[in-house]
Amino acid sequence: MLYRIVVGLIFLLCVSSVFAEDSVPNPTAVANASMQEAVPGDQWTYEIRDEIAGTLKLTRTDMVTDVSKNEIAVRFEISDTGNSGNILYDRSWNIVGDGPFKYRPNDGTGFQLPLKLGAQWKFSIDVINSKNGQTFRRVGDSRVTGQENITTKAGTFKTFVIETNYTGKSAQDITLINQTSTRTWFSSDVNHWVRRTIVWRQRGHIVQSSLIELTDYGHKKQ
Repeated sequence: MLYRIVVGLIFLLCVSSVFAEDSVPNPTAVANASMQEAVPGDQWTYEIRDEIAGTLKLTRTDMVTDVSKNEIAVRFEISDTGNSGNILYDRSWNIVGDGPFKYRPNDGTGFQLPLKLGAQWKFSIDVINSKNGQTFRRVGDSRVTGQENITTKAGTFKTFVIETNYTGKSAQDITLINQTSTRTWFSSDVNHWVRRTIVWRQRGHIVQSSLIELTDYGHKKQ
């Protein structure tokens, strides 16, 4: 369940000890107009680390199984566990459905194109757990705060840095309030994030802190 929450927030949702960051000296740059389109067979492998315990939590691979005009279907597999599942995204990498969780209109953790420094947007959504009927109202915002070069086990990437913050309030229990802060390094070259940090608070207390980092990826030529 926790890895689904990590992904839903994010997904995936972890840091390698060999990364490095450098500022990209072009503050007016916009996301590459020729950004790679997602196609069935595209895949990304991530290490997800528990930042509180300082341990590797899991390794997962996401693979695109279908692409339509408005949505991207992805199957994920957790290494060495046999666990797998399916996540439905819109074309901006917002989650629409993840297991029992349905997002109306989406989960708000994706991106608005074209990406450029200073761009910002707000969202207000409903999160519905179809298994138990619990509903959360989520309100938040995202902002492109910088550009950085990121080196991971998968290579070196030019990225846009997007900071997202949102609050979710339970419709059934007004005292149950979740607050989430994410920082995402998104690469136009691979049409995905190469690093993402997620801090999740419940009733004001940190209950989960994860770091997700790309270790391998592949684009299927059509």
